[in-house]
Amino acid sequence: MARITDVVKNLLIINIIFFIGTMLMGSPDSQTSLALINEQINGTAADWGRLRLAMFYPTSPYFQPIQIVTHMFMHGDIMHLFFNMFALFMFGPPLEIKWGPKRFLFYYFFTGFGAMGLHLFVRYLEMTSGSISPYAANVPMLGASGAIFGLLLGFGMNFPNVQIQLLFPPIPIKAKYFVLIFAGLELFLGLSNYNSGVAHFAHLGGALFGFLLILYWRKFGSRL
Repeated sequence: MARITDVVKNLLIINIIFFIGTMLMGSPDSQTSLALINEQINGTAADWGRLRLAMFYPTSPYFQPIQIVTHMFMHGDIMHLFFNMFALFMFGPPLEIKWGPKRFLFYYFFTGFGAMGLHLFVRYLEMTSGSISPYAANVPMLGASGAIFGLLLGFGMNFPNVQIQLLFPPIPIKAKYFVLIFAGLELFLGLSNYNSGVAHFAHLGGALFGFLLILYWRKFGSRL
């Protein structure tokens, strides 16, 4: 495993600070916000912190432009944070060493924003087709998972034959196969609408935009 690198370390710290910060945020200051929180996530102070910094659909009255960035540093609970940060710790350093800090950071945010974009596009299609209620605009998205899936895709493309030791089942698998299996699973879950509380198309968006960016870099290079 590669040593922890500067950008990865700073991203880990920022995500942890944001998570702790949302634990300490006060309760909402309006009855409207309180009613929304009670309906969605039980109205605790920590949930309010995550809610107002998570990403709402742009037509939602709760949308704020700052959420475009802050949602990438919000996490629903300690396990959500742990698994994302563990993946960042495992797959981030080799890519940062290979690309350099500026290129790595650009890739991280590019895939994160791409994940958000695909999620919002799919949400738009669902609402306009009537397959989900327009109220879904008031259900926020949060987490670094889109960027993390981008890193996973990047790792698989740059280190395809590196063995990844799985926990369940406890077998090694090459990175390129791991990425394909994971992407296929996310696509299946997204299309089947399994566990609608998980933004499967955001995960796929991170991988898709990472794939496109790496192809672009390989063909045209990068000035970063």
